[in-house]
Amino acid sequence: MFRILLALLALLLPAPSYALSSDWVRGADVSVRLVSGVDGVGNGDTVPLGLEIDLADGWHTYWRSPGEAGIPPQLDWSHSQTPDGNLKTATLLYPAPKRYTAYGLETVGYRGHIVFPIDATLAKPGQALNADAAIDLLICSSICVPKHFDLHLTVPAGAATPGAEADLLQQARAALPTDAEKAGILITGVNNDGKRLSFSITTRDALQTPDIFVEDPDNIGFGAPVIKMNADNHDATLTVTPTDTLPDGTTLAGMPLTVTITNGDHAAEIKLHAPPATPVSAPPAPLGTNFITAVLLALLGGLILNLMPCVLPVLSLKILGIVSHGGGTPRRVRYSFLHTAAGIIVSFIALAAATVALNHFGLALGWGVQFQQPLFLIFLITLLTFFAANLWGLFEIPLPRFLADRVDPAYHPKLAGDFATGALATLLATPCSAPFLGTAVGFALASGTAQIFAIFAALGCGMAAPYLAVAAFPRAATLLPRPGAWMITLRIVLGIALALTAIWLTWVLAAQITVSAATALGLLMTGIVILLALRKQGMKRGLILAGILEFCLVALVLGFTGMDKPKAAPEMDRKWLAYSPDGLAADIAEGKTVFLDVTADWCLTCKANMKFTLTRGDVAQRLFHSSVVAMQADWTNPDPVITGLLRKYNRYGIPFNIVYGPGAPHGIVLPELLDAGDVLDALDKASAAPTSQTTQNQ
Repeated sequence: MFRILLALLALLLPAPSYALSSDWVRGADVSVRLVSGVDGVGNGDTVPLGLEIDLADGWHTYWRSPGEAGIPPQLDWSHSQTPDGNLKTATLLYPAPKRYTAYGLETVGYRGHIVFPIDATLAKPGQALNADAAIDLLICSSICVPKHFDLHLTVPAGAATPGAEADLLQQARAALPTDAEKAGILITGVNNDGKRLSFSITTRDALQTPDIFVEDPDNIGFGAPVIKMNADNHDATLTVTPTDTLPDGTTLAGMPLTVTITNGDHAAEIKLHAPPATPVSAPPAPLGTNFITAVLLALLGGLILNLMPCVLPVLSLKILGIVSHGGGTPRRVRYSFLHTAAGIIVSFIALAAATVALNHFGLALGWGVQFQQPLFLIFLITLLTFFAANLWGLFEIPLPRFLADRVDPAYHPKLAGDFATGALATLLATPCSAPFLGTAVGFALASGTAQIFAIFAALGCGMAAPYLAVAAFPRAATLLPRPGAWMITLRIVLGIALALTAIWLTWVLAAQITVSAATALGLLMTGIVILLALRKQGMKRGLILAGILEFCLVALVLGFTGMDKPKAAPEMDRKWLAYSPDGLAADIAEGKTVFLDVTADWCLTCKANMKFTLTRGDVAQRLFHSSVVAMQADWTNPDPVITGLLRKYNRYGIPFNIVYGPGAPHGIVLPELLDAGDVLDALDKASAAPTSQTTQNQ
């Protein structure tokens, strides 16, 4: 009776769950076993298994494409592919790998603890699985040692309830590369120059030591990528070069590829074809531009910058400078304009140095992207406010005495202002992409250090050319009427022009932080101007009261809003569809004609194109009252998807406009300054039926 009671008690107690796995087979530096994620095969035809490997410190094994040396795991299931074994097929799945370098060789694989998921397909669903695997591994440290293991695992018939190793296999499957959308890693463009492949990628999460592994049917090896990351830390270009000699008759053009891209804990596996060696989907790459031609284009583009809407506000400072030289000496005129030209050229060289420094740290600098940074806008708003206050006579900016006496004792008070005028003109020019400038900047940003400095210096010389011309012929300025009381009114008017520019930048800032915080900054700048005016009038008590009131108001507003709270995305004009890569691809696939406009609140050239070309006459009729799809991408704030689109066409700034259609599936890129004739002509070409040549290019 006692034994019967013990047996009944044992049946009533909860039974522990034992792992369904093979025994560990242990070696000196590695241990392996087979595991099952379920306690029974169930009624389906697939059983989730896993190959678990535990490597000693300093040892590694290999991925399916091991690199310049190594062998991937080899599994022989022939003893299980019998009526008793009931195994039809077994597919080994590979987690995202890492790259290792040993003795100058690049290899790809795993260290430590790894679980390879296995999809085991049953020959007869519902019957037990007897899995016998003969496994050969190559493990390496300072030496490489081949290892052989024979493993056996039985999964009985019965319900496929999750087993004790279910979590282990679930974690292993989570480490497998997924599709691009799930991983948040998109390839926005592929460039092939015949010798190497460059992949432009954009990521949902910030980039963390990205890597790319390229596989092809001929097992051609590709080395570690050269990585060029952009300043937004979500966009990069990864360039790989074959480490093997291509087989006779084989080229990179059109080669089917499997690309695995890793970014931190995320990995994407993407299948694609390498593009032809001469891309038909984009304009010629910047590296194809002759260096001398690029320098000449930079000179011309810099000269045209003086006429762009971004630069016009600051020209008021130089207009005042020209007027103030009426009746003066040629020597003074020459000094003034040489210092303004120096301010421009030095600022462009500083931009080149910043670009080189960012490239050195694996980042890339676009043209005008600093206008996407709130701190830069705050600095520029403050600078413009003080320039306006200076024009209104509220304070002066003299050179330090020790420097002024060495330069020109007769004319030192204005030299610092002349130099600063040139620097400010450069800062305001950077959001504008003038004709010829995009090609020159694209060449520079895709080249080496010497080319970057040369192109940016040429841009500076081009923009400074009008000032250098006046410095060469200073008598032209001295023939103007002598300064008089009328200049006070002129200074007030030109100061208002700068103040309006500061207000415009405050409006741009509101799109990046909050309206209240931007308003608070505007009130602060207004308060500073009031304080300077009161100080000039000698009203000390009023100065104190106004200062206290101003700063209390700013503190109150900022306290309620905060500058770290982003403003809601601006509402898109109903006439325009918001840009998305999927929407654009779908429209092109359906044979629609699409006009894409990349714009930003800080891009005055974009606003000028919109006001004077895109919303007028026949162009507006075609865009908004026909079958054309008008699509707009807002780049006011950093957006890796839009950045990737620009990089695809070797552009580093805006405005950017392109037309797609049946006659131009890869797009027709329009000039920076839009003309109605150019837009209508591109729409006609894109809307036309594809020719045989177009079909062949596709």
